[in-house]
Amino acid sequence: MAGNWKMYKTPSETRAFFDAFEPLVADVTDCDIALCPPYLSLEAAVAATEGSNIAIGAQNLYPGKEGAFTGEISGHMLSAVGCKYVIVAHSERREYFNESEADVVKKVRAALEYSLTPIVCVGEKLQDRESGNTETVLGGQFDGGLAPLTPEEFSKVVIAYEPVWAIGTGRTATPEIAQATHKFLRSKVEAKFGAEAAAATRILYGGSVKPDNVKKLMSEDDIDGALVGGASLDPKSFAAIVKFQA
Repeated sequence: MAGNWKMYKTPSETRAFFDAFEPLVADVTDCDIALCPPYLSLEAAVAATEGSNIAIGAQNLYPGKEGAFTGEISGHMLSAVGCKYVIVAHSERREYFNESEADVVKKVRAALEYSLTPIVCVGEKLQDRESGNTETVLGGQFDGGLAPLTPEEFSKVVIAYEPVWAIGTGRTATPEIAQATHKFLRSKVEAKFGAEAAAATRILYGGSVKPDNVKKLMSEDDIDGALVGGASLDPKSFAAIVKFQA
């Protein structure tokens, strides 16, 4: 169960969040918990969660160790500060910063080089869903951004299906729609990397996940977790999601 804070929370707000959140999930042993604050709050988050069952991730990385790339942060730096995860190719990165499938491959490999687990996002826009092109779009994202990986590289990747039309809109894919799409993605994994890899791959759902809908979503066979946006900003709300409690 992962949370993406996007451009929210200062270091002091981050410390306050974990003061409240950590006791609420201290007894959780049946899932991995990760939160992805903004860059400037990563160090505070890592310090606040030391010795806990909560891992910290970043929201993006640059595919290089160091160099003259003003404003960028590398996997080497993220690993050094204590990150365990990094989100790659969130729909906002694709839309606002023109990230391509070639960028996805580079960023995944850069993350793996520094022992970071990449959470690779895929998802279709509303017009794609309504025109029946969901599988075409997702298939293209998989073929371009994930299929070029070696089997060993791919085995260390988490996939997050985030229908763009459901992110921050209050609209959520029904459990049935989400399940069908996750099943399609798993079939793509099986076709490229084999049945064993398909069974082992964790595919998260993201898109207006809340305490009152998480249990139904998680009851579907091919939904292995969630990548949560707005609801992860509140400690009680995200703890309820982690525990599947409305």
